[in-house]
Amino acid sequence: MKVIVTGAGGQLGYDLVRLATNRGWDVHGFSRLEMDVTDLDAVKERTTAIRPDAIIHAAAYTKVDLAEQEPDLAYQVNALGTRNVAIAAEEVGARLCYISTDYVFDGNANLPYREYDQTHPLSVYGKTKLAGEKLVESLSSRYYIVRTAWVYGRHGANFVKTMLRLAAEQRELRVVHDQFGSPTYTVDLAEFLLDLVQTEKYGIYHATNSGMCSWYEFARAIFEAAGVNVKVHPVSTAEFPRPAPRPKYSVLDHMAIRANGLRDLRDWREGLLAYFADSSG
Repeated sequence: MKVIVTGAGGQLGYDLVRLATNRGWDVHGFSRLEMDVTDLDAVKERTTAIRPDAIIHAAAYTKVDLAEQEPDLAYQVNALGTRNVAIAAEEVGARLCYISTDYVFDGNANLPYREYDQTHPLSVYGKTKLAGEKLVESLSSRYYIVRTAWVYGRHGANFVKTMLRLAAEQRELRVVHDQFGSPTYTVDLAEFLLDLVQTEKYGIYHATNSGMCSWYEFARAIFEAAGVNVKVHPVSTAEFPRPAPRPKYSVLDHMAIRANGLRDLRDWREGLLAYFADSSG
């Protein structure tokens, strides 16, 4: 299997390249410096030279709060960059797997979102990622759109590392307890994506580790798994105002995974324990 991974410098891209290499695949991972997805000619040139079986498009503008001040840049990367990758993939007959987000929903639900529920992003980031989805749907003939959430891994910045850093600096922490989602370990997500792109089961997928929790519950689980003793206080979103609105409920139902007979991702607590086991190895 020959595959291109965009965003190879990010936490998901890093694990995609590593795990695909472990499978013996012909992997071409590109960071932003190695292939700027906003440059159509550069993307087409690289893709034509490699002629991959699949492109996993993990590159994205992910600075959720800064996107409110830089909407054009976020749109350029997340929408136009995705358009460029879709065009290049289509020209060489490659399957395209676009990584999207729970932020395409408004978070006002009280049941897990299914793949074809109505989208309604609240933030600039969410709107630009949804624009990327629409461009994939209109330009690609063989695509997978995979929405995920609350991603963390060994490579790059994330909530797990932030909590451990803050616990080393402070005796007590305050963490939001009224936002709910599913923490997702990059290794589990990457393995799912590599399995998926070998199939012809195209469409929209929701892929997170199973189960749900609040950020507060996630933080407590992190400290328990790490053996860190720190007092954590639950607080409301209103006590932590941010420039970009967050969906309060972004649990994603995995209907497409079940319907297509694919292997689901394990429980988020198992993924978290695996993260620490892998990190200590």
